[in-house]
Amino acid sequence: MKIASVRATPLNLPVTMGQGARAKSTSLSLCLVDIELDDGRIGTGMTAITEEEVVASIVNDIASHALVGLDPLRHEQAWDKLYWLLTPRGQSGYASHAIAAIDLALWDLKGQILGQPVWRLFGGARPKVPVYATFGFAFFDREELAAAAQGWVARGFRRLKMTVGHHGLQRRDEPRPLADVIAEDVKRIEAVRSAVGPDVQIFIDANCSLDYFHAAALAQRIEHLDIAFFEEPVSQNDIPNMVKLRAKTRIPLAAGQNEGLASRFRDMLVAQAVDVVQPNACISGGYTQCLRIAGMASAFNTQFANGGAWPHHNMHLHAGLANGSLVEYHSVAVEVCKQVFDGLPEPTEGMLALPDVPGLGFRPNRERVAELAKRPGSRGVGKA
Repeated sequence: MKIASVRATPLNLPVTMGQGARAKSTSLSLCLVDIELDDGRIGTGMTAITEEEVVASIVNDIASHALVGLDPLRHEQAWDKLYWLLTPRGQSGYASHAIAAIDLALWDLKGQILGQPVWRLFGGARPKVPVYATFGFAFFDREELAAAAQGWVARGFRRLKMTVGHHGLQRRDEPRPLADVIAEDVKRIEAVRSAVGPDVQIFIDANCSLDYFHAAALAQRIEHLDIAFFEEPVSQNDIPNMVKLRAKTRIPLAAGQNEGLASRFRDMLVAQAVDVVQPNACISGGYTQCLRIAGMASAFNTQFANGGAWPHHNMHLHAGLANGSLVEYHSVAVEVCKQVFDGLPEPTEGMLALPDVPGLGFRPNRERVAELAKRPGSRGVGKA
């Protein structure tokens, strides 16, 4: 049993955020990776929210040649070979995305070969995982944001995440003073808290769009609103700045969804920079590396959760491992995945049930993927 071929398909997928008059049409990039064995079985992985054309080229033109002929069950061998091929001097970025997509496909195959769902291969800690819904986007005004929050609560969600910062550093030359951005963020968070009451958890995510000064100012002004965690509060997940911020606020800090190296998580944990580490299986080097990161989190008695969306892949980690916890049910990312995959489970009362089907438990719809692949590439705008 050997790997016969490795193929990547870059996709730039249309998606609508919100509803009614305030709906916004955009697109998200996604790259599928299929690994086919010499007996015809196929495992599928994916990565997303990066330049899908670049990742596909890495997989098709470089990584595939190193994988053909390998035993698909020897995922550590494959991962180490890819690491030294694509990141020999500590690089991350696109290489981490490519390794993640390949690694997910190998685990999908392993589950199929062994007749087990992937979450059981990881340990089978629980058959359901709690999810938090990412719903609160920058284009909503305060009233729309509050109404959207109430809508998600009505659907059974008791954990909600909204964005803050809104690319503040990236857009500072508009001009768009960061002080004004966070002042509006305070009012938006207040509106959501007022709309959902005290018993719903609210998470906020700055997507690395603030500096330390403004992240600290925002945290100070919203502490009374009982924020469950503040995700990616500062640019570059700057560890010294997160250490300073953690010392200044009672709000738990979370980070890691876009990190590509396990050593970055080690550094965060050793520095006590975060309360929650958030590797993403579709970005942070796949399941193989995320298992290592989860082990470090356990050793440091630090919460391990999913950030960065793609719940149907990350749910396997958090169901499989005893220290697994929250999975992000990102509304836009889920709509994108529904275009690609059949058999995706839906959450009920804020919980996502794991499938008992071998492998990942859901499959790409080949006819739809073939049509979607005809769309133009994102050309750098596939991050919505």
